[in-house]
Amino acid sequence: MSIIKKIFIVLLFAGLILPTSGFSSSKDIPDFSTTERAKVPEEFKWKISDIFPSVEAWQKGTKVFEKMIPQIDEASKEWTSSAKNMLKFFDTLSNVYRKGYKLYSYASNRSNMDLGNPEFQKMKGQMRSYFIKIGSMTSFINSDILKLGGEKFAEYVKQEAGLKVYSFEIEEVLRMKAHVLPPDQQRIVSLTGLFSGAPSRASGILNNVEMPNAKIKLADGKEVELNYSNYAKYRKSKNPDLRSKVMRKYWGNHRMFEKTFAVLIDAEMKKHVFNSKVGKFENTLKAKLYPSSIDTSVYHNLIKYTKENLEPLHRYLKLKKELLKLKEYKYEDIYASAVAKVDKLYTYDEAKDLIIKVMKPLGAEYEKGLRKAFDEKWIDIYPNKGKQSGAYSSGLYDVHPFVKMNYDGSYSDVSTLAHELGHAMHSWFTSKKQHFTNSNYATFLAEIASTFNESLLINYLLKNEKDDLFKLFLLDEYIEGFRGTLYRQTLFAEFELTIHKMAEQGKTLTADVLDQKYLELTRLYYGHEKGVVKVGDFIRNEWAGIPHFFLNYYVYTYSTGIIASMALADTILNGKNKKQNINKYLDFISAGGSRPPLDILKTAGVDMTTADPYLKAFKRLNYLVTEMEKIVKRLKKKNKI
Repeated sequence: MSIIKKIFIVLLFAGLILPTSGFSSSKDIPDFSTTERAKVPEEFKWKISDIFPSVEAWQKGTKVFEKMIPQIDEASKEWTSSAKNMLKFFDTLSNVYRKGYKLYSYASNRSNMDLGNPEFQKMKGQMRSYFIKIGSMTSFINSDILKLGGEKFAEYVKQEAGLKVYSFEIEEVLRMKAHVLPPDQQRIVSLTGLFSGAPSRASGILNNVEMPNAKIKLADGKEVELNYSNYAKYRKSKNPDLRSKVMRKYWGNHRMFEKTFAVLIDAEMKKHVFNSKVGKFENTLKAKLYPSSIDTSVYHNLIKYTKENLEPLHRYLKLKKELLKLKEYKYEDIYASAVAKVDKLYTYDEAKDLIIKVMKPLGAEYEKGLRKAFDEKWIDIYPNKGKQSGAYSSGLYDVHPFVKMNYDGSYSDVSTLAHELGHAMHSWFTSKKQHFTNSNYATFLAEIASTFNESLLINYLLKNEKDDLFKLFLLDEYIEGFRGTLYRQTLFAEFELTIHKMAEQGKTLTADVLDQKYLELTRLYYGHEKGVVKVGDFIRNEWAGIPHFFLNYYVYTYSTGIIASMALADTILNGKNKKQNINKYLDFISAGGSRPPLDILKTAGVDMTTADPYLKAFKRLNYLVTEMEKIVKRLKKKNKI
């Protein structure tokens, strides 16, 4: 971690974990997927005016922000010469960033609702330029802290109590001593931010805006454009031929642009290599994890234990093959619900009531936060034309979190909503309990509160649901989510580690190289050679549609997050001293970035440096698959499936 704040508004996607599915006329689920943003009723949009009432107000805010930036230079004069000066400087810098984050959040969130709008793209670019400028202006900070030393800072804290909130960041700078650059070099590195985000932005624009979408004809003759929303919808079709046609057509269309995607991925990986070398790290993985006090063994153990525990996944997939009555189970079939006779939808209000009921054990304060999210319009609910796919929660310290959904009424989206509200509550509790400087929790912790909510949801429904057929459906949905969150993301993590290593060796990541490695890993994880799932060549370029690869070793946190959250959920649901365990959990989501993430998690009762949480997670999965098998036997006896 660096005392220099990075422009990272937390955008935590769930789209690749629990993909959006299709609309149905059996319930009143509005469909605005082809509607211009401006024509979507306000009642279904988040209240972005809570940040700024208008673009004009945002523009006025940027002028105020521009005048605040020179205050940093003024406050930096002899800033380490006394406790008073140091506090003044840190408070000045915090105030500037707090204002800047609001400006960036407004531009970013509005852009994501209307990706084709150039005005919002320009606004985001303007804010990035400001932050690059501030990064260059403050390149001296870490070097000055190292000169000051820990003992002197401890004396300053005794003189000025206000400095205490900055203690952890100072300690982190001191720990990073071997990797801190001299101010002149840091200033140059900071300037790379002017162009370093280009590969990610270009990939996003290509995927979501400029790449022409393929089209397919349905059985009724209707022609459908395969944008991501429709792709996610029809790949879950009950018709296996349509599933296959959709997936092959969608990725075949991507294949026409894969050389461009490969150039962008290659550039991104080389950027990570450059940053690791500049920071004097032995490799890119260490460069990413060390600043957050995460040992690389956590990453390697995740891959190791997951590959050693593919058997529960393969049992589940074989069961799906049986339920779907397929002679051959193909990769094209993995998104299809194994319970063909269940087609239950939830209106948005039903999802709201269910989530509030499920989370009641967490207490009044947690429920208050959830109700605020629903009642005060923190949530943007339905898809619209040009809206970014998937879902995320974006925390904003001085306002409240914003939750982006593309809600379609499926149980999957109910679970996604619970997931994103877990993120939102993590941000909300942190903002209430922590100073701004400690309000950004580490990436490693980011996916725990979200998947924790999913665990509570499935446990509640399995406990209270009486109908075996619907319980089978729930188990299928949850284990499918587990497949996507743990196995799929670990596959991504191994792929990402491999291509980083290739880049470290000076190799060029061509489309052919990326295709070969991605297909190899996909076949390994899904048991292609064992006859579990036939993985066709067509999926080899799926990597081109995964935006997370531009986030630099981010995907593994989905997997470690669900492992940790399952351990926490088990403690709260089944452990002794439930009230104490709930308080520990609330302390966990209130801790923000005030301590090393592994320590924060360990205080809540989970030690990710040991094998224990991993093995518990796979044991739990094994139990759920066994329960699913038992239900299938009962239903077969009753001729219900």
